[in-house]
Amino acid sequence: MSRAGRVRHQARPRLTPRGIALLAVGGILFGVSLWFDLRDILLLAAVGIAMPLAALGFLAARPPRLSVHRTFDPPVVAAGHSTAVRLRVHNRSRRAFDGAHWRDLSSSALRPPPEAILPALGRTEGVLASGDDTVGLEYRLRTPRRGVFDVGPLRISVTDPFGLARIDRVAGGARDLVVTPRVTPLEPAVGLLASVDGTVHALQRRTRPNSDELIAREYRYGDPLRRVHWAATARRGELMVRDEEQRGDPELRILLDTALGGRVSHPASGARDGADTLDPAFELGVELAASLGVHLLARGFRVRLDPVEDPAAHVGAIAPEAGGYRAPGGDVALLEDLARLDPPRRDASRSEPRELRRHPIAPSTTVRRDMRMPAIAVLVDPSGDAAETLVALRSSVEPAIAFAADGVSSRIVDRLEEADWRVIRVHRAADLPAAWQTAWRSARESVRSGGRRGA
Repeated sequence: MSRAGRVRHQARPRLTPRGIALLAVGGILFGVSLWFDLRDILLLAAVGIAMPLAALGFLAARPPRLSVHRTFDPPVVAAGHSTAVRLRVHNRSRRAFDGAHWRDLSSSALRPPPEAILPALGRTEGVLASGDDTVGLEYRLRTPRRGVFDVGPLRISVTDPFGLARIDRVAGGARDLVVTPRVTPLEPAVGLLASVDGTVHALQRRTRPNSDELIAREYRYGDPLRRVHWAATARRGELMVRDEEQRGDPELRILLDTALGGRVSHPASGARDGADTLDPAFELGVELAASLGVHLLARGFRVRLDPVEDPAAHVGAIAPEAGGYRAPGGDVALLEDLARLDPPRRDASRSEPRELRRHPIAPSTTVRRDMRMPAIAVLVDPSGDAAETLVALRSSVEPAIAFAADGVSSRIVDRLEEADWRVIRVHRAADLPAAWQTAWRSARESVRSGGRRGA
């Protein structure tokens, strides 16, 4: 049952401890008066019984009529930070409303504030509004973990003037609060960026009038002589001309292990607050993917986020829009999609990883080296099939870097390294900056060695 459903189930007047005590005293006095024929205390007994019952009827006949508008500042918050929740409560009744308490309902993981007194609200004002019928409330809400959480509705607790009975009602509805994964800042790693740009730039060059890059190419019949590149001509020993080309955004793939050894997650539903405790290893993988994606988008990359289990599905299994993420705005979309990613459901019956089923590796000459797309895999607890998928993908990616958490078995690491994946162990999110530096040095060495082999 939802929080709102539980409150509505309790939205019947009930006696407070004071009302229960008064009703009990009235019942005792009524029994004593009948047993000992003491009619003098019968009136007191009647009052003790009637007052709690009258309080229940009073609350049932005067339900609050309130409307609530809720906003978050900021509307999207990173895990570990807090957001300001602002409520605007409006009294829609023609009677003044006071003596109530309020509490905003939300997941216990967000640690909502305790119950507080609701300021008095005047009767609703239809023509000349002065603001007496509206009050503003504000509190800070901590967000310890990522996910999408329902905040609301507002619970209003009303008691009668004597405090004998109480009723809880809800006002307004719930609103989603998106809590994005933590992002670890990374160094620019110019060496990696330059090598990756070189592998992708050849795929995306197109001649345009408003070009921003000049390169030299061989002279072709019909080229105007004013475009002759004399320095390149002298260096190459043949006639070269300037070719104006538009530089395209380099593209990179991030492959995220979303199944943890074949235990399928359900990313479409979003990581709601009703989910069980999150898997620390999986959350580490999500944080690594978020940090890498935000860093690369800030450097002008177009980032594709694919699941390791089915990279051919493009971004459909994680992101709703195909084509990847682009700046500006791509970092926000990436973080929100990762915030909605459900944690996998672990299978307790599976204690050992499945055996690796080796498949033949496609020869690296099937795809030209300068036509390969760079890829970074974030592995948490991949299955043998997932490892073989990465092995088969190796011939079409360059450089190929894998960040492996503690849950990745040594057999899978050996298999990936055998297929020429550069595997770097990451034990926690704080280790990512050092691992990133190691990755770009490895990528630079791979590009240099590839250039020597190509020469």
